[in-house]
Amino acid sequence: MSSQASGISSTPDRFGRIDYLKIAVFGFALTAMWSSLHTIVLPLRLLDFVPESQKNSYLGYLTFAGLVLAMLVQPVVGAISDRSGFAWGRRRPYILMGATAALVFLPAFGLWESYALVFLFYLLLQAASNTAQSSYQGFIPDLVPADRRGQAAGVKSLIELLGGVSVARLAAYFMDLYSLGDGTHWLWVTIAALAAILLAGTTVTMLTVHEGPGIASPRGPFLPGLLNSFKVPVERQHDFVWFLVSRGMMGVPGVVLQTFAIYYLTDVILVDSPAAAAANLLIAVGGGLLVAVYFAGRISDRLGRKPIVVAAGTGGAAGVTLLLFSGSLTMVLVAGVIIGLANGALLSASWALATDLAPGDAGAKYLGLTNLAMAAGSALARLVGPVIDVFNGLEENLGYSVMLLICLVCFAVGALLILKVRHIR
Repeated sequence: MSSQASGISSTPDRFGRIDYLKIAVFGFALTAMWSSLHTIVLPLRLLDFVPESQKNSYLGYLTFAGLVLAMLVQPVVGAISDRSGFAWGRRRPYILMGATAALVFLPAFGLWESYALVFLFYLLLQAASNTAQSSYQGFIPDLVPADRRGQAAGVKSLIELLGGVSVARLAAYFMDLYSLGDGTHWLWVTIAALAAILLAGTTVTMLTVHEGPGIASPRGPFLPGLLNSFKVPVERQHDFVWFLVSRGMMGVPGVVLQTFAIYYLTDVILVDSPAAAAANLLIAVGGGLLVAVYFAGRISDRLGRKPIVVAAGTGGAAGVTLLLFSGSLTMVLVAGVIIGLANGALLSASWALATDLAPGDAGAKYLGLTNLAMAAGSALARLVGPVIDVFNGLEENLGYSVMLLICLVCFAVGALLILKVRHIR
């Protein structure tokens, strides 16, 4: 693949095995930070200053607002990145800017004990992180030969999952020792570890990924160009639209289970160490993901993306059904492995499908829109929090059963919708 229009050159003989890792390191750091924050740190931190009966709602409102902001930031910054002409690349400048801002905002989760202030700095962190992420995702279409993008997507997902699972388990160890007062230093140890990993990932990316100079191409007035970031020519890209809807739906269950895992395990399974149990569930899901994610990407290069996505939806629905009947942590962990296998296949195949459907001259924009769809699904998933609290108010733990039914429906509907995608380059 050679892209002279973008000023970035990539050919099969120049893209080696180590390059798969180079373009994925930053994803390791970002996933490590957000997985730890969403699964472990925020749910426990909010219990310091929100009512117990409304904990799912407060967590849901907070993370919903953040994901809505992500939906706005990613396609806009992605389009700006597509148009940029910096001498050291069109992606890395925005990665550096976003990561630096994230390092500034991250300590706020330990400084403030006010929901309003945590809410504000959470939004700032989301804006900074998504500025970096939207450009980082342009690496695959820019630098990877077209016939190896499935493999690259698999490696990318694998590295990100390793970051999310391994660092979240470390964060869980620290946060189980955390308690407001004498244990406050454990919160700061956790925040410092996340900051150090993000700093390391950014540094490695800046030093090892070589894009070549970007070439800024005039594409009309600036503001209309930004507004165009949110537009998909439906009459010519209806397959991409169906893909976006399917991906958004199938993204809901994983986010729901990750976000409310600690509260579900505490209230329904009655575990003694919520952070450790949530981390063990994340490891179970991550184990399934690690088994499936790399191989699914490679298999999709040969068999096609759609069969893998359909299989993922079916497997995910089966795993959620098992959760509905789980009465022990062991059963929950088994269900987590099944859901992990499904999500691993989904991550690789759907990301490779996105790169197949995205026009070559606007890769970051269309991949930004893909993340917008994923963010939309994630945002809707956060609104399950108030639903849980409402139904829990009617009957003890009824809300968690409703939560699982929502996950089941999303997996099934998403798998059916992907069948509407018919023309793939």
